Amino acid sequence: MAITIGRGTRVLFTGDSITDTGRRDGVGDGLGDGYVRRIADAPRFQGVEVVNTGIGGDRAADLLARFSEDVLAHRPDVLSVLLGINDTWRRYDADDETGVEEFADRYRSMLAASRDAGIALVLIEPFLLPVLRAQKTWREDLDPKIAAVRTLAAEFDAVLVPADTELSRLAVERGAAALTADGVHPTPEGHDALAALWLHTVTGHDSEAARS
Repeated sequence: MAITIGRGTRVLFTGDSITDTGRRDGVGDGLGDGYVRRIADAPRFQGVEVVNTGIGGDRAADLLARFSEDVLAHRPDVLSVLLGINDTWRRYDADDETGVEEFADRYRSMLAASRDAGIALVLIEPFLLPVLRAQKTWREDLDPKIAAVRTLAAEFDAVLVPADTELSRLAVERGAAALTADGVHPTPEGHDALAALWLHTVTGHDSEAARS
């Protein structure tokens, strides 16, 4: 399933630092220097209004708390969400666990509000490309959350961008460190790949956004 995006469409991207990428400091004219900026620069997005409200460190609870102001108030036609890795990461670096049911319930609340507002939905799988041995154990926490995102995509008739599946496949070919230096935050090559995957999945067309 593809979403029709054309001149005058307002597409809002939100999530954590993978989406933020410096946008709050004015980087990339407020879109950051990651996959969102690359998508906005794609020829297919000429005339499309792109908004980025990602905030580094956000978990589902954090995004839910600011959802009305930072998402619904912008009245987007299309909403793209990338969320979940911090709900896993905090378990391992701060002993602050978010259960999969809590994660899914908070995510569902945001999607329900979006659906009620008539917004078309895109959900990007949270992903992990382990570059440290200890990160391999994170899968026991992250995989159920990825499964929850897939279930929510089906429940809300959202386009699912298979980021974990496809970036993991690319990591086998190119090496995980080529796509993300720390297992989580993409390198420029990783952002290229994520932007290309988003455009291909969401619009049904190959992208000129990826330079790799």
